[in-house]
Amino acid sequence: MPQVTLTVNGKSHSVEVEGRTLLVELLREKLALTGTHVGCDTSQCGACVVHVDGRSIKSCTMLAMQANGAAVTTIEGLAQADGTLHPMQEMFREHHALQCGFCTPGMVMSAIDLVNMHPDGLTEHEIREGLEGNLCRCTGYHNIVKAIAAAWPLMHNKQAPAAAA
Repeated sequence: MPQVTLTVNGKSHSVEVEGRTLLVELLREKLALTGTHVGCDTSQCGACVVHVDGRSIKSCTMLAMQANGAAVTTIEGLAQADGTLHPMQEMFREHHALQCGFCTPGMVMSAIDLVNMHPDGLTEHEIREGLEGNLCRCTGYHNIVKAIAAAWPLMHNKQAPAAAA
């Protein structure tokens, strides 16, 4: 079987996989990183989003072999070693941007990439449009949008705008 060598959450791995193995399967089944979820098996829901070389991708649409040599970050790799959450995770917590939690890992990973791609700020419309590939069946997105907007200044080391009076 072919061997895939990749760095996942800062740790190097060499894993034998069948040629048809999806990245999500490698992460969940071979590396036991089960925070990356499989929700629809059709690449519609976004529950499987991870970062590959810094960009969000749906790991159910990528063969593990395509990630050979790549740096992959999963939801498990976001928090610091001391347990301090990534600013996006913290804002999701603070703004109650989750209910059942199934979509949350993919939503957080997509949101981080979205914020990173917009260093000059994001409008509510841009956030909602940027999340079109992620489905949440519980929240109605309102608090998710608020959490992403609140994380933007933290991630870009900018002061949050003053609340309107």
